[in-house]
Amino acid sequence: MSGDRRVRRTRRMVQEALVALILEKGYDAVTVTDIIERADVGRSTFYAHFSDKQDVLLSNLDQLAFLRPAPAGGPGEPFAFSLPMFEHVREQRELVRAVLGRCGGAMMVAHGEKLIAAIVRDELLAAGARASASLDLLVVCVVGAYIGLLRSWLDGETTASPAELDAAFRAAVEPGVRAALARAGGTRPLQ
Repeated sequence: MSGDRRVRRTRRMVQEALVALILEKGYDAVTVTDIIERADVGRSTFYAHFSDKQDVLLSNLDQLAFLRPAPAGGPGEPFAFSLPMFEHVREQRELVRAVLGRCGGAMMVAHGEKLIAAIVRDELLAAGARASASLDLLVVCVVGAYIGLLRSWLDGETTASPAELDAAFRAAVEPGVRAALARAGGTRPLQ
C-alpha cells in the first residue's frame, strides 16, 4: 500500500471519527483524545496529520462544495445557489449536520453563514442592489432564513425535499427582497 493511500485512509478515519463524535456529544464536548480513541490511531499519528480538532473539522470542509459560490444566476434567476445547496446537503447530510446542525460548533456555523452571505450579497448586487448598510441588513435576513431552514432540516424537524425547501425559502424571502430593492432604487427588479 502506498504512503499516499495510508495518509488518506488515516485522515479519513480521523475526520469520520470527529463527525460521529460531534453528532453524539456536540463539537464543544469532543476532545482530541476522544477522536484518537474513536479513530483508533496513535496520538503522534493524529498530530502528524492535524494540529487540533478544529483543524480536523476544517479539513472536512473540502467535502462541502455547497459552501463554495455557485455560478451566479442570470437576470430573473435570484438565489440560484439555493436548490443546488439543498441537494448537495442531502448527499453530505451527516457531515453538514455535524458542521452546521445544532451539534456543530458556533465557529463553524459562523463560517458557513459568512460564506452564504457572500453568495447572497453577490447575487443581490448582480440583481441591481447598491452596496450599503441596508444591503448588509438584507443579506443578514436572507442568510438567517436560509440557515434556519437548513438547520431545521438537518436536525430532523422537517422532512421536506430539497425542492420543497427551496420553494419555501424563495416564498419567504423574495417578496421582501423585491420590496427592499425597489425602495433602495435598485436598477433591475428581482424577477
